[in-house]
Amino acid sequence: MDINEKKRITDDLQGRLKKSTIVILTDYKGLDVSAMNMLRRKLREANAEYQVAKNSLLVRASEGNDVTLIKDQFKGPSAIALTYGDPVAPAKVLTDFVKDNKNFEIKVGVLNGKVVDSEGIKALSSLPTREVLLAQLLSTMNAVPTSLVTALSDVPRRMLNVLQAIKDQKEAQA
Repeated sequence: MDINEKKRITDDLQGRLKKSTIVILTDYKGLDVSAMNMLRRKLREANAEYQVAKNSLLVRASEGNDVTLIKDQFKGPSAIALTYGDPVAPAKVLTDFVKDNKNFEIKVGVLNGKVVDSEGIKALSSLPTREVLLAQLLSTMNAVPTSLVTALSDVPRRMLNVLQAIKDQKEAQA
């Protein structure tokens, strides 16, 4: 690879690393081509990318962004999974992939400027997706006004019941 090609790859990778919400570093040794293609397809379905690159290019591309926190981990056969949206989706895909492929390893990740180890990524994968969390939040936000309206409408109803009981009592005395 000539120097211009290396620079182009490094610049492209650096731009994608800056925009990403999560970057997960993996060790893919021992995987065959069909397994790699299956992993790429699953990550693509989760709106994530999977990039295999030389460690020297990854180190250069990590300069000037949060990924520089893990540049000492760029050893051996390394590839990165990254996404620009929901960080849970690629973590789920990679964690599920590890269960079926014992040679595959999740090394470390960077999420919003914080280093996350493989156990943290596994914990992240157990979270519901962004859409589910938003639905739960909306449900909770909708329950508060509904409960308030129910409580406020209950006061006049009780007052009417008391007045009706007083009316019934007076009619029975007369």
